[in-house]
Amino acid sequence: MTDVIVIGAGHNGLICAGELAKAGLEVRVLEAAEQPGGLCNTREFAPGYQVSSAAHLLVQLAPEIARAYELEANGLQFAARNLSTVALHAQGRIREINGAQISGEGLSAEDMRSHNALHAQMLRHARVLATAARQRPPTLVNGQSEDLQALFKLGWRLRRLGRKDMRELLRVGSMNLFDVLNERLNDSALKGALSLDGVLGCHMGPRSPNTVLNYLARRMGEAVGAGGPGLPLGGMGSVTQALAQSVSARGVKVQTGAEVARILTASDRVVGVELRDGERLNADVVVSNVDPKTTFERLVGFRHVNTGFARRVHNFRARGNAAKLHLALSGRPQFTGVADAQHGARLVVAPDMGYVERAFDHAKYAEFSTLPVMEITLPTLHDAQLAPSGHHVLSAIVQYAPYSLKNGDWTSQKETFTQLLIDLLEVYAPGIRDLITHRELITPADIERDHHVAGGHWHHGELSLDQFMMMRPFPGAAQYATPIDDLYLCGAGTHPGGGVMGLAGRNAARVIIKKTKG
Repeated sequence: MTDVIVIGAGHNGLICAGELAKAGLEVRVLEAAEQPGGLCNTREFAPGYQVSSAAHLLVQLAPEIARAYELEANGLQFAARNLSTVALHAQGRIREINGAQISGEGLSAEDMRSHNALHAQMLRHARVLATAARQRPPTLVNGQSEDLQALFKLGWRLRRLGRKDMRELLRVGSMNLFDVLNERLNDSALKGALSLDGVLGCHMGPRSPNTVLNYLARRMGEAVGAGGPGLPLGGMGSVTQALAQSVSARGVKVQTGAEVARILTASDRVVGVELRDGERLNADVVVSNVDPKTTFERLVGFRHVNTGFARRVHNFRARGNAAKLHLALSGRPQFTGVADAQHGARLVVAPDMGYVERAFDHAKYAEFSTLPVMEITLPTLHDAQLAPSGHHVLSAIVQYAPYSLKNGDWTSQKETFTQLLIDLLEVYAPGIRDLITHRELITPADIERDHHVAGGHWHHGELSLDQFMMMRPFPGAAQYATPIDDLYLCGAGTHPGGGVMGLAGRNAARVIIKKTKG
């Protein structure tokens, strides 16, 4: 009998396990893959070429998590930090964004001042979200004293913004990013690049409500001192490898190649898990780092929850809309208008907000975009160990690639979309096609199959006002506990959401410790 079993050795599962072990509980983490990490891992996709499988930039990791788990002492190093964003242009009229600073030919002094002010204001707003992200989301009905304290802290943080900023946050919080950026800025290329941060990984376009919320969530890492985007040495798997080493030193047993087939219950409480090979493991508490839909639809089974709860699980919006393109290159590509030093930045194809919105239009009708949005990195410019000498890796997140296609499945459409993406890259980096020695496209369907994430959604579910804070993932499981006694959630489908942040795992552990330790 184990005190706690955690299902899934992604970053949130490992952090949750580490917190529980620190509290004196015996913890065992079960991971279906042969290495820990989940969607935050590094793997070889062609002989000699390694890539970060899904997430390829570290943007939101809470500094207190990095310190608590001594990630640097456990091997985490950075190949690059605080990367700037370079908005690509087919004719070379690029824009570079580095925190509050922007540069590029033809930018007006007015836009420079306006962007500086907008960036500072958005960081202040993001700090309010970060306050809420660090604790269990409060309930508004039958709240405990802890909930009242959390609401007070949030209200106090809002009040400290000052009347003007507080009103502005309340005004724009549920708005679309398209209108907000149009209010403040004139430069189309600048607005296009900024709008990408409000829609990346989501089923939304810049005109969709809640895109300001998504933009602020992405800015939380910067708001709490994590800095700009970073490239871990050895890829994103270095983060979870360091976490796994740290929690193992605390006594956590991390078991890979152990796929959980069922969560076992008796008399409305959890009693353990059953592995794919039929082995049963008993535990007092089970914590699922798996997405909420998979947890209840497949691992628990709807027959063990009431009809209303099953309906909420079914209705949870969690269909992926982002693909990942990996290219093995025989040489270094040259993007038009991009200086040598800028090629190692975060490169984006989002020429203007209208382009991004039109790309999203296809996804509304279950089609992939014919002119997609892309977030591109060339990690080998900072980390040569990821490819053979003189060769390079290109890694790109692609919007929009919906989970379901109306004209067939991804098996029949993948090659067409891959060729379309290479054609688009050729526009911005002439000659890149001739450098390609191997390519790989990962679709939401692939993510569902390979990582056991229902719908292939990177964040385990859309982040919107009705799936946010005390509403995430859905009523009845919004504070990490579930209707089944001693079964908890700790993954990206819970508060505060997706991204390699680590706070969901830590928050869940604190709820469990309070329940089990009194």
